[in-house]
Amino acid sequence: MDKKGGVFSNLAWKFAERITAQLVSLVVSVILARLLDPKHYGTIAIVMIFITIANVFVSDGWGSALIQKKNADELDFYSCLYFTVALSIILYIVLFFCAPLISMFYGGGYEILTPVLRVLGIRLVLSAVNSVQQAAISRKMQFRMFFWATLFGTVVSAVVGIFMAYKGFGVWALVAQYMINTTVDTLVLAIIMKNKPKLMFSFTRIKGLFNYGWKILSSRLLLTGYQEVRAILIGKLYSSEDLAFYDKGKQFPSLLVTNIDSSIGAVLFPKLSQIQDDKLRLKETTRMSIRFSSYLLSPMMFGLASISTSFVTVLLTEKWLPCVPLMQLMCILYLFQPINTANLQAIKAVGKSNIVLILEIIKISVQLVGLLLVLHVGVNAIVLMMTVLNVLLTFVNIIPNKKYLNYGVKEQLLDIFPSIAYGLLLFIIVSLIGLLSLAPIVMLIVQIVVGAFIYISLSVITHNKEFSTLLSTIKSVFRK
Repeated sequence: MDKKGGVFSNLAWKFAERITAQLVSLVVSVILARLLDPKHYGTIAIVMIFITIANVFVSDGWGSALIQKKNADELDFYSCLYFTVALSIILYIVLFFCAPLISMFYGGGYEILTPVLRVLGIRLVLSAVNSVQQAAISRKMQFRMFFWATLFGTVVSAVVGIFMAYKGFGVWALVAQYMINTTVDTLVLAIIMKNKPKLMFSFTRIKGLFNYGWKILSSRLLLTGYQEVRAILIGKLYSSEDLAFYDKGKQFPSLLVTNIDSSIGAVLFPKLSQIQDDKLRLKETTRMSIRFSSYLLSPMMFGLASISTSFVTVLLTEKWLPCVPLMQLMCILYLFQPINTANLQAIKAVGKSNIVLILEIIKISVQLVGLLLVLHVGVNAIVLMMTVLNVLLTFVNIIPNKKYLNYGVKEQLLDIFPSIAYGLLLFIIVSLIGLLSLAPIVMLIVQIVVGAFIYISLSVITHNKEFSTLLSTIKSVFRK
């Protein structure tokens, strides 16, 4: 009971954190989308491309190495902290001086990119600190700390962002929201952890962490680089509005999936690292993760795809309707992300970071060829290509775990089949309701209620194990 209870207790806290952030972010996104123009979002989307790529160097790989290392101590953590902060400062200086060149690359009308990039680039230093904080907390499985940090950061940044947008600050409202969120999050974690900085550093420990972490870093850099280069090309070949529609079409499916997926991944990786020598428990925990995440995300993705038109019309207004087909495709794309994540976390936990890198090289190579083939066709064609390849490449991540966990493709497909079947039935019925002549707000409410009723009813009728587990976990949390 303790084994499962620990995982589910931490999942409950992690879900609470992400759901809180998700609800606030949803409200803020809706309000800001009404107050700001698509071009403002296009500007931020362009700037975040470069910051996200730079952030990979200071966040990805190092945290994973700290969590995976069996005997990591204070010297490891402080060495990593000082090294990544120094690296983040160097990267910020590079971004600062490259900002005018980036503005020139996009041409006339993009001069604002320079000051925006120079301000938002400061997040790199904060992210370096935050990544080590998160590794320390995750390693100890103390996920309730994340809840309070996220709550304060999200709420404070939301208030400031909405106020500035209402006062006509335009793109700077979004800049302030991003900066304040990261700043408050980092400060609150520092206060809760109560750790005073210690002057401890060892190049030997950095080298040891790097031996494992560079492969994770490289794999993340490949993936992030591909995703952001794709956005750069869309912003360059098409208009900033097209980039904004692409970004907004991705935002809501990503918001739902990433919050749940990151919650499961954040809890799963340290747990798998603790039991990395027990193959049977590794398989049980990975399987639980895949079944549970698929059960949660299937109704969300199929549901969002079926209500996307009324959803966008009611929440974002009709000026955002061009993002609807992109949003529907993104729902299919993100549906399989938790399966990919769970398989990769298992591979990372057993110390096979080289396999993770090889898998990413294979997948990115295939996707890059696909991107080049459809790049000049249109944004919709690019997203369609992404969706098809992402579904097919899911199997690439599964294959190694037949060897490491004895958990192969057939068994994993059978595990997710019930949830996919429930979701497809939900999609068909809710989409048919969308053909009725109802006011958008009424349509949205009816579709959500009917969709939820269908999914819950199917879960009860079929005595779904994940549904029962979810109910008992919720009851346990409320009792506590």
